[in-house]
Amino acid sequence: MSADVWVGAWRPHRPKGPIAALYSSPGPKYGLPTNVGYPLHDPSRYRAPAYSFGIRRLYLQDECSPGPKYMVPAKMTMKGKDGNPAYSIYGRPRDLMPFLTPGPGRYSPEKAGKWAYRSAPIYSLASRTKEFANDQTPGPAAYGLPPMIGPKVVGKSSAPNYSLLGRSLVGSFYEDLSKTPGPCNYRVVEPSVYKTRAPQYSMLARNMLPGDNTQKPGPGAHSPEKYVQQRGQTFGIRHSDYLAPLIVDVVD
Repeated sequence: MSADVWVGAWRPHRPKGPIAALYSSPGPKYGLPTNVGYPLHDPSRYRAPAYSFGIRRLYLQDECSPGPKYMVPAKMTMKGKDGNPAYSIYGRPRDLMPFLTPGPGRYSPEKAGKWAYRSAPIYSLASRTKEFANDQTPGPAAYGLPPMIGPKVVGKSSAPNYSLLGRSLVGSFYEDLSKTPGPCNYRVVEPSVYKTRAPQYSMLARNMLPGDNTQKPGPGAHSPEKYVQQRGQTFGIRHSDYLAPLIVDVVD
């Protein structure tokens, strides 16, 4: 095709945007809400009320209601019960039991103990728990406070320290080079060997004196108030009580 067919500087090219003439549609399709029906109705338009008829339930077919025959009470009006006062007679209630208030003598504040008086803190020692084996917490002995005496005091200057050492056994003036035994290496002789022997005594264990080990009743075991004195037997005289006594002339 020659270049003389085209007019001007226009040449065929791809359109930059969609053109309605290129499509065989009835026109632009906009997503407007419908004006028919109840759901998804256009909110800017009036929507008439919609009603639906449901089907009869199966369980309603078997029920037999009494219908409009109801036993309405005679005192019931359209606004409720009538306003006439009604009274009822009940039995006499029992008298309430009087509350016995305790007096001051019924309280014992001295028995309150730690709840009313100050007391020292009380601690209890419990057994180790099962989780104690996995507990790696250090105990109180694992912590050490810095010393307050000596050259290692933290944050303070310490005075000069001196240390005294013991005498050395090697090279000292009292070193025993000949290994001579001293006075303590000899056995002590008893004085009774070379002197007059003093009298000697021995102490024996205490001997128990022989005695009666049976149990004797004490004063509290006797009950003299329970003793009843029985009438005993008496011995009378051999002659009659009506005989005259023997009178003997006494020589002056």
